[in-house]
Amino acid sequence: MYFAALLARTEDGWEASDTELDDVETLSDLADLARESSPDEDTVLVLIEQEGGWFGVVRVDGEEDPRVYVSDAAAAARSSYGEILLTDELLGRAPGDDGADLDALDLDGTEDGEPDDEDADDGAPSAGSADAVPHGPVGDPRILDDLGVTEKELRSLTEDAVNEIADALGASEVLETVR
Repeated sequence: MYFAALLARTEDGWEASDTELDDVETLSDLADLARESSPDEDTVLVLIEQEGGWFGVVRVDGEEDPRVYVSDAAAAARSSYGEILLTDELLGRAPGDDGADLDALDLDGTEDGEPDDEDADDGAPSAGSADAVPHGPVGDPRILDDLGVTEKELRSLTEDAVNEIADALGASEVLETVR
């Protein structure tokens, strides 16, 4: 089960809106969607969560490039929403690096983070395998520092990360209205 919401910071506090990501194909599309929700170029956070799997935060400040944090890249890589966030730049790859293309991942139905028998041989990552995407967090862990969520706190968030972030921002009540 996925949940995605936009939190836009305004003069009056945070405003939340439920967001549908079915028509979003790229991080650029997602950033445009965030900018449309805040005509005054305020800070907008896109919070995405797969229940029990991973969460992601995209921060858009006006026309600046979006900043991204993903709690578990390998788990997110198995998700169409996660693929939106896991850009080559975020994963430290050259654009178009075919050896590490997300479309080439082995999506054989193993549990998130669980190696299949073929990947368990020597533990060395091989190009084109799920190990080509790191297990664990990627992106900017200081994405919310100035909003009251430190890097340490962000990295320690658990299954209820989106609610914990909203609580730290003082936006719990507005987020709850779109849940």
